[in-house]
Amino acid sequence: MNLIKDKSFGGERPLFALADCRLENITIVDGESGIKFCRNLEADNCHFYGKYPWWHVDGSLITNCYFAAGSRSAVWYSRHMVMKDCVIDGPKFFREMEDLSLVNVQINDADETFWRVDGLKVRGVRLHEGTYPFMFCSNIFVDGLESDSKYVFQYVKNADIHNARIVTKDAFWETENVTVYDSVLDGEYLGWHSKNLRLVRCHIAGEQPLCYVDGLVIEDCTIDAASDRCFEDSILQADIRGDITEIKNPRSGHIRVSGKIGKITLDSHILPPADCIIEQA
Repeated sequence: MNLIKDKSFGGERPLFALADCRLENITIVDGESGIKFCRNLEADNCHFYGKYPWWHVDGSLITNCYFAAGSRSAVWYSRHMVMKDCVIDGPKFFREMEDLSLVNVQINDADETFWRVDGLKVRGVRLHEGTYPFMFCSNIFVDGLESDSKYVFQYVKNADIHNARIVTKDAFWETENVTVYDSVLDGEYLGWHSKNLRLVRCHIAGEQPLCYVDGLVIEDCTIDAASDRCFEDSILQADIRGDITEIKNPRSGHIRVSGKIGKITLDSHILPPADCIIEQA
């Protein structure tokens, strides 16, 4: 593997079609598409300031690097990438990708980050601000995620999420085959219109959560006292630990609550078969 170190590059496509190379202490100072149509690259302690610096790269390891706010839309159309111990200040990262792994990465403007990534692994990642991260992603594994971004995990398929703390709005909409373990999910209208959403040992908070879900499973979860109108038009199997403030018009299934049920609303708007069993354990 060739080595390029202690250099700065600018302009358009300065490292176009680079292959089998390690970059150390490199700075992309300005311009566009600093690294494009490349393969088998390593980058350590590099700094990226120009736009679109890492597109169409097949096989890469990025460690201890910094992506400035001006490096927006920096990593697109790439495959087989591992990124570790990096800080990202730019929006719209990681689009149209395959086989992406992030470990200990801080993303400070997560606006429209992780779109259409197939095969995404996330460990110890922190997302701040922005909207719609993880849109249309599939085959996701998460272990350790902190996020205050809005509208996370929309339209995702096949996700396995552990040890997350997500404070958001309208999360997990239109998802399919998603399981969340040992996490805090705090957001309005959580999980609406999803299929096969499973929550295990989670704390659920936010207004009107988990409505219009087909195949909802809740195992050993707690629900915040401020959460109301839960489960409207959902088909579910739920084991809730502690109290719940309100259950409204579940379509079908079985809800078991170990604590108190504050209010059960079953009115003329309930949809058939309207046969959900609700009981205190």
